[in-house]
Amino acid sequence: MKKLLSTKEVAQRLGVNEKMVYTLIAEKGLPASKVTGKWLFPNHLVEQWVESRTINYPEHRQPEPREDLLIICGSNDLLLERTLSLFMSLYPDQTAVFGNLGSLGGLKALRRGVCHMASSHLAQDRGEEYNFSFAREVLQELPAVVNFARREQGLVLAPGNPKRISDMRDLGSKNLTVINRPLGTGTRLLFDRELEKAGVDVSTLVGYGNEVHRHMDVGLEILAGRADCGPAIRPVAGLLGLEFMPLAWERFDLLIPKDRFFDKAVQLFLNMLPDKALREMAEALSGYDMSMTGKMVFPG
Repeated sequence: MKKLLSTKEVAQRLGVNEKMVYTLIAEKGLPASKVTGKWLFPNHLVEQWVESRTINYPEHRQPEPREDLLIICGSNDLLLERTLSLFMSLYPDQTAVFGNLGSLGGLKALRRGVCHMASSHLAQDRGEEYNFSFAREVLQELPAVVNFARREQGLVLAPGNPKRISDMRDLGSKNLTVINRPLGTGTRLLFDRELEKAGVDVSTLVGYGNEVHRHMDVGLEILAGRADCGPAIRPVAGLLGLEFMPLAWERFDLLIPKDRFFDKAVQLFLNMLPDKALREMAEALSGYDMSMTGKMVFPG
């Protein structure tokens, strides 16, 4: 069971009085649950809430630019992995590498200057907008934002859906085991938000603390019978022959600092996004919408 904190314990950790804790719940979105008339705070969500609002990160010296190297850090995606391979096949002199750090980790990598762009799908405003508020908090100023794709998120389920899961509320009422994604990933943010909306007490959810780092790993755990369901994108279900319960379409973006935007490798990659070969790869995977691919989201 995840550790739950009392109002007094949260106040001590944040260095504020208990009255301020109630203000943070109401006005700043401090994660909390009311059980038997008392507020309880999942420790891991409080830590994530604090981390997402950290500012004034130590400055790091930017590495010397190389024209033959592209580094992307952030959220894991099947189509992005294949696109990096396509990029290197089209441009043999280029080397492209990906650091699977989760969306928030990608923004922090941008802040440290260790990558050219971050892949992110952090939902804000209840899923009506993506990435901007998080980028402002971590980077202090908005980078360029280019859409890579829209993709469908949901719950991946065992073949035939033997647990008969049809609603998020079922996760709190059925005897089942979940597999989860790490804190700091956009998928985890969506999953936690949907569980909260459904009134599911995560402290009673078996497997909630078991985390894997890739969407495909969620599907493999379910395929192996070690979990009944888990949050992931639709292409995982399609590739592994699993069931899928849709939750939301989301915008999956590439965030690029202004001083990196015109690097040779970055421009080659961005110019490749309208490529027909990329569209064909997306069509072979269910759950992608390429109508915004390559569009400059910010500045618009």
